Amino acid sequence: MITTETVVKVGIADLKFAKSPGILRTSGLGSCVGVVVYDLSSKIAGMAHVMLPDSTQSRRDDFNELKYADTSIDRLVSEVMEQGGRKFALKAKIAGGAQMFSFSSTNDMLRVGARNVEAVLNALANYRIPILAQDVGGNSGRTIEFYPETGKLKIRTVNQGETEL
Repeated sequence: MITTETVVKVGIADLKFAKSPGILRTSGLGSCVGVVVYDLSSKIAGMAHVMLPDSTQSRRDDFNELKYADTSIDRLVSEVMEQGGRKFALKAKIAGGAQMFSFSSTNDMLRVGARNVEAVLNALANYRIPILAQDVGGNSGRTIEFYPETGKLKIRTVNQGETEL
């Protein structure tokens, strides 16, 4: 039997889902964080491309909830379960959160990558979803692919090659 893999592209401030043999991919992860929540036995996964840590900092009432860690993780978890994932079986893998520019200031607001990672970790902890692997920090951009069939997260880091978690 021949199966063809479909690549589902997740944009910036976006959220998508795939069932095996599909593959989820997002690129452009600098200070952004790619978050994968999946149920391996159901072979289903969702991926969010988180840009900012906290939606309460938005000055708009009609903001994109997929842009922020706090609101996109809520949606990611609920939609993975709607697609057939089981709460007790959910696991997570994350990548990104780089410090893309160096600042002489000690202003915490400029540490967007680190703040994004912290917000994602807190949101997943609220759901008691274990994070099985992470590749965060540094100062290089990343592209990630997640395979719901195997639970593997492939990470291509600029000028550093490819790793698999």
